[in-house]
Amino acid sequence: MGENLNAQRTVMVHQAGSSTEAVVIRGLLDSAGITSSGSAGSNPFPMREPPEGFRDTDIVVLESQAEDARRVIAEYLTSSDSIQIEDSSEPPNSEEPPTS
Repeated sequence: MGENLNAQRTVMVHQAGSSTEAVVIRGLLDSAGITSSGSAGSNPFPMREPPEGFRDTDIVVLESQAEDARRVIAEYLTSSDSIQIEDSSEPPNSEEPPTS
């Protein structure tokens, strides 16, 4: 990829349901080699302030990586591995019967 990454357009490929889900999705994209705003890897969006209208649940990637990002997100959303936020007020569900 010889072109300057900062010169590429960015596109929003997904809006997560929560900021927690957005962090998970950004992590998945990062592990797939796709940079996104707010990801832990090298940030192609060196901005002090997010652009007008940007929310922390917006998943924004370089236009050249948008198709791959949408595929990764779709696979995550249709998998059984999607995150489940546990309610800490309920006791943990134990699958194993008690031993005597």
